[in-house]
Amino acid sequence: MDVFEAVRTVLAVRSYQDKSVPPDVVRRIVEASQLTGSSMNGQPWHFVVVEDRAMLRRLGAAAATGPYIAQAPLAIVVVIEQTRFAVSDGSRAIQSMILTAWAEGVGSNWVGFAGMPEVNTLLGIPVDLDVLAILPFGYPVRDLGQGKKQRKELGQAAHRERFGQPFA
Repeated sequence: MDVFEAVRTVLAVRSYQDKSVPPDVVRRIVEASQLTGSSMNGQPWHFVVVEDRAMLRRLGAAAATGPYIAQAPLAIVVVIEQTRFAVSDGSRAIQSMILTAWAEGVGSNWVGFAGMPEVNTLLGIPVDLDVLAILPFGYPVRDLGQGKKQRKELGQAAHRERFGQPFA
């Protein structure tokens, strides 16, 4: 799948098949995070790959907005340093992982947004680092109708030369 097709068709996935993600696909997803650009090449991130079923259940219980993590065969916890650009850089890495996974037929979703100290404790993450998000990954339970998104018209969100002049 080319990059634009992945961007055009990716959807949030919250229900996963009981099927493991192959190690080579997991590695590509993680590698995509590490290859992502960052401000001044600071790379202010760490990625904790979790496949242990008991820990996935505990992460699902710890994340108020993502109890479905417990059903995923894989989660990656994105941890950032407390630097000026870390949220932006970590967000870029998250998008790289989600798109890489989607191109492999693996769905995901962004769960949480910082402020998850319980996850630090569960995974032994030092207190001077922040959990930015938990990303569950897995094969979608059902066909999601790729590309059927409800979005504003391009001219409502994109402008040409000056704000208020539609791009389209």
